Amino acid sequence: MGVPGAWYLTLAAVLFGVGAVGLLIRRNVLIMFMCVELMLNAANLSFVTFARMLNDIAGQSTVFFVLVVAAAEVVVGLGIIVSIFRRRAAATADDLHSLKG
Repeated sequence: MGVPGAWYLTLAAVLFGVGAVGLLIRRNVLIMFMCVELMLNAANLSFVTFARMLNDIAGQSTVFFVLVVAAAEVVVGLGIIVSIFRRRAAATADDLHSLKG
């Protein structure tokens, strides 16, 4: 007896909703970045759940590739965010228009 798949999908929907609300409400770039990662992990959870429910490995292999892309995104994204915060400690998402050439 395991946990039903609907519970995992409900958890994924709640996590995605929290990430989406955090992305829309917060103006801190670092918090927004974490909300995007939360939404990405919620999508991964739903992929794994459907792979388990359908007895198919395709969902788990998709999650592997999504995690590889997410790792590259974290490296580049955090590098940009850290360089912005070094110049201005109180930078918000509205201040990022200064990155334009």
